[in-house]
Amino acid sequence: MDKVRKKFVFYAEIAVLILLTVLLSVLNIINFTMVADDADRMTEAMSRSPGKFYEARNNPSGFGRSFGMGPDSPEMNASLRYFTYAVDKEGNVEQIEHRMSAVPEAAALEWVQSLVHESTGWTHLIYRYRVYEKDGKTFVTVIDQGRELLPSYRILLISAVGEVLVLLISYLVLLRVGKKLFEQFDEADRKQKRFISSVEHDFKMPLTIISANTEIIERRSGTNDQTQAINRQVRKMTGLVKHLGALSIFEEKDMAIASVDLSKMMTDVFDSRKEQMKEKKIAWEAAITPDITIEGDGQALQKLLTELADNAWRYALTKASLTLRKQGDRIIILQANDTDLPNGSIDQIFDRFTTLSNAKDTDGLGLSYVKDIAKAHNGRVSAKVNNHQFLLEIAL
Repeated sequence: MDKVRKKFVFYAEIAVLILLTVLLSVLNIINFTMVADDADRMTEAMSRSPGKFYEARNNPSGFGRSFGMGPDSPEMNASLRYFTYAVDKEGNVEQIEHRMSAVPEAAALEWVQSLVHESTGWTHLIYRYRVYEKDGKTFVTVIDQGRELLPSYRILLISAVGEVLVLLISYLVLLRVGKKLFEQFDEADRKQKRFISSVEHDFKMPLTIISANTEIIERRSGTNDQTQAINRQVRKMTGLVKHLGALSIFEEKDMAIASVDLSKMMTDVFDSRKEQMKEKKIAWEAAITPDITIEGDGQALQKLLTELADNAWRYALTKASLTLRKQGDRIIILQANDTDLPNGSIDQIFDRFTTLSNAKDTDGLGLSYVKDIAKAHNGRVSAKVNNHQFLLEIAL
């Protein structure tokens, strides 16, 4: 349950991060766009002069004139920092106006020559320019928007710092909320474990007694169909109880991560099933690429491969195989066998206590182990039947 709580906090933080990033990005984009629009209004007014800013003539009674703000403000004509140069067809440059002490005339000439074939945009971060034609000449007007952009950059900085602070605060809040939210689930989880522990204890003793008494009956009267049936059911129940306990432990245990020689491990599992397959007259084959290793829990991976071999032994009709290979950056494990199941995807076999039409003496938990172990190693599983061929694939 602790893992679920951590996932909840993680994904909630991701959601908050995405929401804040989108919201603040939109606000900052709008802010910078408005600054650019104001600059473009001024350069557009200057293109009619051409090259000079005469606020009173261009906006004799506008909104900015009445309230003293914005690009149409009465004060803008006196405070605007800009320069305009005209370039004729022969490439000669003429100064129309230069009211920008931060940029010397020599530097302004270089800018003009570099911008003469442009249209409208930003240069040197804080300067907005417009290039336009009038009276057979090309005019380049550049205005200094540093003063207007300063609040925008401050807002951008505040947004970035604010986003970090909000993420930190939300993380602390989510930890608190997550703890409260999952208290009832933690209690339910504890009850489940107590129940499983009780089931193990309450079932083991009766099953042991039944098994012992059946053995006594067989010694006295010999083996018969009834005692064999009892023994089969006892083995089934014993395996089910053992699996329930092991499954609960696996869900909560921290994996012992180490380098695991998966090729050798699969070879050992394959070899251990040779005699059983031979007794059932099943052709048992393997295609194992050597020297494939993985960082993972050796005990869990051993269980995974054993379950695959057991699944092949239980359900193969005449042939079965194990395959291990690399495919890109993934490790692919395949278990295949012939079957009488119909074609199609059968991923439901990885659900606990799910049985298919060909189910035999099994507890319904084996392949759920496979799914859980693969998922714990950032892998995925799938199963399908195609032309009487069952294929279980694991990608790690």
